[in-house]
Amino acid sequence: MIVVTAAGGATGSAVVRALWSRGRRVRALVGGSQEYPELTALSADVVATDLTDPTAVEPLLAGAEALYLIWPNFDPGETGGATALLAAARRAGVGRVVYHSVLRPQARAMPHHAAKDRVEEALDAAGLRWRVLQPCAYATNLDGQLAGVAATGTFRSTWGLEQAQSLVDLRDVADAAAVLLTEDGLDGGTFEAVGPEPLTAARIAELLGTWLGREVRAVDAVPEGPVPPADDYAAHCARLMFDHYRAHGFTGSPRVLEALLGRPARTFSDHLAAVELPSAAGELR
Repeated sequence: MIVVTAAGGATGSAVVRALWSRGRRVRALVGGSQEYPELTALSADVVATDLTDPTAVEPLLAGAEALYLIWPNFDPGETGGATALLAAARRAGVGRVVYHSVLRPQARAMPHHAAKDRVEEALDAAGLRWRVLQPCAYATNLDGQLAGVAATGTFRSTWGLEQAQSLVDLRDVADAAAVLLTEDGLDGGTFEAVGPEPLTAARIAELLGTWLGREVRAVDAVPEGPVPPADDYAAHCARLMFDHYRAHGFTGSPRVLEALLGRPARTFSDHLAAVELPSAAGELR
């Protein structure tokens, strides 16, 4: 059995699907009492629990061959909470832990990156067999804009018009996670998951135009107002993240990901090909 935390989110459910496609039994830990039909359809053992309570999580880890540790995004308790779960995993005798980190966690200008960096540091002292996956930003992060792009012919870039991002397909991230969870010879390794092309806003607009069959123009969506205060943690981190992307971009090499997958990484066009095409009115056909 493999345990996946935060399994109700986009990343967790994608990892569950990747493991299901390999015939692996999964226990999916979710944070709410609502139904998760997409997980039960994958034959997952869906269990609601509080990740901040390691005494509640520990019995759910007993007998697990592996744990995929995802902490909810933009949560200020990640360092302490994830570190406590590492201790619970050790006590429960988990065979290996794969931690879902982020590309360049050492970038301290982004507090949510720094939190993951501290968890990576804690892995060395955790007494566990471990691996780390460091994904770049997801191509799916732009999906919420697609209907608007179809309607207006405008792609709004929150990171400006000069710098690039190596957007990675979430399916590739999930497949890489499944490799790290199930294959031998990878302990103690840190693996980047990066898309195959550094994409400027103009290049994304070009690819969106090809997909939509209409001209698309990139515009700079400059944030308004000051950086939100630190006690508004999610908004604070999101703004600092986009400010960092605007100044430095967020790119990397796909070679590690492609070595894990044994195939080329999916392109942004590959991602778009799997998305239902919006109509010009911005409604899904």
